[in-house]
Parts: sequence; structure tokens; C-alpha cells
Amino acid sequence: MRPQFEWKVRSRSLKLGERTLIMGIVNVTPDSFSDGGQFFDPDRAVEHGLALIAEGADILDIGGESTRPGKKDLVSAEEEKRRVLPVLDDIRKQVRDAIISIDTYKAETAEAALDRGADIINDVSGLTWDNRMASLLASSDCGCVLMHTRGRPEEWLSLPALAPDEVVPLVIGGLQEIAQRAAKAGISRERVVLDPGFGFGKRMQENFPLLGRFAELHQLGFPLLSGTSRKSFVAQKPANANDGSSRLAGSIAAMTASILAGGHIVRVHDVKEAMAAAKVADAVLHAARCQGIFPKAR
Repeated sequence: MRPQFEWKVRSRSLKLGERTLIMGIVNVTPDSFSDGGQFFDPDRAVEHGLALIAEGADILDIGGESTRPGKKDLVSAEEEKRRVLPVLDDIRKQVRDAIISIDTYKAETAEAALDRGADIINDVSGLTWDNRMASLLASSDCGCVLMHTRGRPEEWLSLPALAPDEVVPLVIGGLQEIAQRAAKAGISRERVVLDPGFGFGKRMQENFPLLGRFAELHQLGFPLLSGTSRKSFVAQKPANANDGSSRLAGSIAAMTASILAGGHIVRVHDVKEAMAAAKVADAVLHAARCQGIFPKAR
């Protein structure tokens, strides 16, 4: 049900598939849809990141630019570096063995973060928004999370709707192209994790076929990351569409569904709650495998 992999992340090798890994989110932004800029101050961002580690986060994902739907004002690489690098430095100083990911599609930011000891680059554009990113990652030994996105944030609200049966083939085809792009650039396969990009160019109901057929993504042959946390499609009511903190129950439900379909890593805001739910989902997978309901992982 959940294939096993060894994810090469700089000098480390992370086992994927034995249990779900939790990636905790640290948004160093003034305009994130999910936390309203609570951690824009570097000291607060560091404090939050350390708290997520204490709660059990396996990886911290630090980002300096919001990619909310409709966003038009781009953040420069200089500003993005000003936001994320001090947070990276301080967390690394306090927790030397922390596994730190930088959420950026800009090669300039990624390069500076890697020079400061970042372990993973999480590129939401799947190597498509910056022509230098693929060659930069190929020259590094970092882990790479490569996401499928349909268009750019300023386009998402006006994209034509997708039929339920169109979503999964579109994402699988897009992820295949991303994997091929990475291989052509020289990024070794064992360093790559793929992310179907919930909410990234998929509007509301279009995310449910992707979640319901998540297991089909295993045909790609890569470990999978699922990022459903506080996305608008998990909101209990339309009135909560802009209130990230009200989406905990829906976030946990969607996250659990992706784990039971074989997701290896989940990217979450609420680490403590996600840890508890993931342990139950992992136990279900283990029990089902032991009873022969699901095939053993490769």
C-alpha cells in the first residue's frame, strides 16, 4: 500500500514508508492565508519552528512568500532571503540536527539557503518558474520536493474548471514531466519527492478526486508528499474560506485520507494534532498489511 524509499537529503538518508513523516510549516510572511502573518517577525518564527520540533516535526519547511490564490505582488529574492535566512540560521544554531526545508521557487533564494545549511528545497513550481533552479539543484546534494501546479497564483481564480475525471490524469501527466525535467537536469532520482499540489490551480471540489484517487500516484515510482493543511477545500463552511485556523478538523481528515492512500510525508501547520492522527493511520496501514489486505511495501 505504501512503497518504501530511501530519500537522500545531503549527508543523510531518510526512510520513507515505515511511518509518516511530518513536515511542519513556518510561514515568515505578512499575508499567508493560513496564519495571518503571525510569524512574520523572525524571533516569533524561530520560536514557532522550535515549538514544532518539540511537538515532533521531522522536517521544518520555512517559506518567505505566500502563494495564496489571486496573489499578484511578487516577493523579490532579496526580500525573501531577508525573511527566511535569519530564521534558518537561528534554528540551525539551536537544533543542529534539525532537517530544514526552504519553500521557494527562486534559485537565488535556494542557493543562499543551501549555502547556509538547508537540507531540502521545496519548489512549488516543479522547476518551471525559474530557469536556474533545475541546474542549481542538480549541482547540490539536497533533497528536492517538486510540486505540480496549474498556472500561477494570479491565474488560479480564472482557470477553466476541470471535470472530476480530468484532475488525476492532468496531475499524473504533469508530475511525469517534472520528473523527466529533473532527470534531464541531472537531479538524481533518490533525492526527489513529488507533491500533487492540492489547491495549486485546483479549485475547491477539484481537489476531492485527487485525494480520493491519491493511491494512483504511486505509478510514478516516487515518494509522495501531501499538503492539504488548512487549504480552502477542507473548510467546513464557505464562511470559513479565509480563516485558516478554523480548518483543523478538515485538515486532519484530508491528511489521514492521503496517508491511508500511501502518502509518505504530510506538510502541516498543526503538528501535535497531525502526529496523533498519523500514528493511528500508520497503525491501520500496518495492521492491514499484516492481515494481507494490502501488499507489503517494496
